[in-house]
Amino acid sequence: MVGLYLLTLLAMVTVVFGLPRALPGDPLVALQDRAGSSAISAETTAHLRSYYALDRPLEYQYRHYLSRLGRGDLGWSISRNVRVTRLIGGHLPWTLLLLGTAFTIAAVLSFLTGVAAAWRRGRPLDRALLVAMTGLRALPPYVLAALLLIVLAVLVPAFPLAGARTPFAAYSSPLGVVGDVGGHLVLPATALSLSLLSTKFLIVRNAMISSLGQDYMVLGRAKGLPVRVLKYRHGGRNALLPFVAAMGAEVGFAVGFSIFVESVFAYPGMGALILRGVETRDYPVLEGAFLVLGALVLILNLGAELVMSRLDPRVAGR
Repeated sequence: MVGLYLLTLLAMVTVVFGLPRALPGDPLVALQDRAGSSAISAETTAHLRSYYALDRPLEYQYRHYLSRLGRGDLGWSISRNVRVTRLIGGHLPWTLLLLGTAFTIAAVLSFLTGVAAAWRRGRPLDRALLVAMTGLRALPPYVLAALLLIVLAVLVPAFPLAGARTPFAAYSSPLGVVGDVGGHLVLPATALSLSLLSTKFLIVRNAMISSLGQDYMVLGRAKGLPVRVLKYRHGGRNALLPFVAAMGAEVGFAVGFSIFVESVFAYPGMGALILRGVETRDYPVLEGAFLVLGALVLILNLGAELVMSRLDPRVAGR
């Protein structure tokens, strides 16, 4: 299993190298356009092109890229003249906070609502949840984020409009920082968690329904076990394995969705860094950002595989 992930990592490194270069445009031309045609001399442009190996063949650039990665060097940003590791260090914590909060909320809500819907299958609660989850699944994350922004930040200004904290705010205590960051986090985390609900809800509901007619559930009812025990300890446990598998499979979608959500709320996470990198054709920034996010997805998927192997030892032997 670990070997497969290592091969996936190598393939990901190759894709991360090629993806920015597939974009139209040239990073140094974009840099000169922003600075003005006379701000950067031809000698400086040639030096930068040589420094970033942009004047060399693509295979040489790839070897140069792998060599830098082997030393743990993500390079320097072309447009900002700052180490890429420093830029990622400033943006990644915000994305991890958003992803962690949204994923936790989506996991808890989808499991609880899936179990509740299955337990009352065919009844009004089950039908209402099915309609709601189907509607959420049909809405792209950026549309959902825009609706929340318009309703809860513009029409009803209950939450901050954008950003991750109030600019130039002075806090009298650590609780003030937590309150400010938390208030800015509510809408992005809500939009992202709602985008991640439906698939896991349907999986839990279906797995729970398949377990309701099993002999152990009939025996539990005959014994007079409490409803809570039947729902979560017996029926809910049967849904845990496909639920964890769905969580692992959705990690990549969550990371992709977060980029759109961050762009809507001007949230200073990795999404903002990637969008700025695309605008400026900043190859090192895009390579570093995609590599870190891809590695994060692989690590979380590996974690889900390990959890599944504990829940069901047959998974470890695959």
